[in-house]
Amino acid sequence: MDSDTTTTIASLKQRVREFVNERDWQQFHSPKNLVMALTIEAGELMEHFQWIGESESRAVADQPDRLAEVAEEVSDVFCYLLAIANELGIDLAESFRLKMIKNRQKYPVERYRGRFGDDDPSPVS
Repeated sequence: MDSDTTTTIASLKQRVREFVNERDWQQFHSPKNLVMALTIEAGELMEHFQWIGESESRAVADQPDRLAEVAEEVSDVFCYLLAIANELGIDLAESFRLKMIKNRQKYPVERYRGRFGDDDPSPVS
């Protein structure tokens, strides 16, 4: 059984690659088409949270049927993200590592802890 703690990104990318190759879909997997498909799937994910409040959106985690539907949409988004990485040769772990370095520089803890932006009226310590 797969879990986040035992499954590598490389193995997930390989599964997507095999799935695509078995169906001869590489011909359709241009970066443009994959990004469009990812966006469509992200829209389907957003539908599950449209018109509900923040507390209700958090409560989805405690509703097995709704959570299963959301998890399926999250997986669709993730699958297309992996396909994009495959198509463009992006090392997701390295790209993520570099992005987190940038994020830490852009949003230092001492300035942004408990705040989401420069316009946030929360006091800064």
